[in-house]
Amino acid sequence: VQLQAFGGGLVEAGGSLRLSCAASGRTLSSYAMGWFRQAPGKEREFVAAIRSSDGSTYYADSVKGRFTVSRDNAKNTGFLQMKSTQPEDTAVYYCARSRYGSLLSVSPHYYDYWGQGTQVTVSS
Repeated sequence: VQLQAFGGGLVEAGGSLRLSCAASGRTLSSYAMGWFRQAPGKEREFVAAIRSSDGSTYYADSVKGRFTVSRDNAKNTGFLQMKSTQPEDTAVYYCARSRYGSLLSVSPHYYDYWGQGTQVTVSS
């Protein structure tokens, strides 16, 4: 499985971005998908995840109400819609596939395949 995250860029605070994560090689439809981010000098942190079986979602408190995670299984693609962005959202964003099927987790250790990351910069 190969994941490719794209859609990052520079946005003013309060603006929106939509990140995409395209999978190739094998289907994502049976796996939960997670989004993580890593800012310079900080550890990788959980952002959001979506289960494959029922589409249920889970968010970090820092993005709840501003970000929306979704997926299109037919297109083998996941999305992270970012709204009301803040300078603190500046980071490299990664998508990842759950190691354990539909199991959601906030730990990066529960994910086995990762995209290469896409840079998001929010200016104040």
